[in-house]
Amino acid sequence: MDPVHSKPDREALKALYRMSNEGHDASTGALAEALGVAPGTSTATVKRLAERGLLVHKLYKGVELTPMGRSAAVAAIRRHRIVERFLSDMLGYAWNEADRLATSFEHDLPQEVEDRLFVALDRPSSCPHGFPIPEPETADIPSLPPLYDLEPGDFAVVAVPGSTDPDVIEFLETLGLRPGVRLEVRERHPFDGPIVVRVDGKDRLLGEKVAHQIYVRKELSA
Repeated sequence: MDPVHSKPDREALKALYRMSNEGHDASTGALAEALGVAPGTSTATVKRLAERGLLVHKLYKGVELTPMGRSAAVAAIRRHRIVERFLSDMLGYAWNEADRLATSFEHDLPQEVEDRLFVALDRPSSCPHGFPIPEPETADIPSLPPLYDLEPGDFAVVAVPGSTDPDVIEFLETLGLRPGVRLEVRERHPFDGPIVVRVDGKDRLLGEKVAHQIYVRKELSA
């Protein structure tokens, strides 16, 4: 059972989970910035979650999720990605709109509705952005490497975060790079140079900065 019911609690746990996995500072100030709230609001949320045993707040050392907190965070991310899939598959929203819209009502869903949505969607394995939907009752989500980490000869399927700059998304669309698309790395230039990928039979050149904003699920060679 999901022990977190309020929107602020779920959003805080999701943010802390991502910050922890990405190696970012998980202080109350960083959390406030990630959520777009006042520092006092962030501090109050952290205190509330700590009282429920979902995280530990150490003075001058930041915030750390407990095992129960990680499970609650993963459950919140699972719900978000299922709702995104519902918005995309059943209501026809674009993948880059689903993230914003899901946050507006996902927190009000009873657990039973989330479970039925998952079944109605034929138990999807990924959200519209290409990221995995975690299994229930788990405390970790498989991480995806950035495209720039791949080597020539690697094959992978694209995933693009909903937080990606709209201009970057528009640029990627012109190259045919969207979630779910399969690509092959053809070249990777040295000294943080560009990377060349083949998409739909065409070679595309991407700079290091953009290639770090695309995530991938590696696959076996064709």
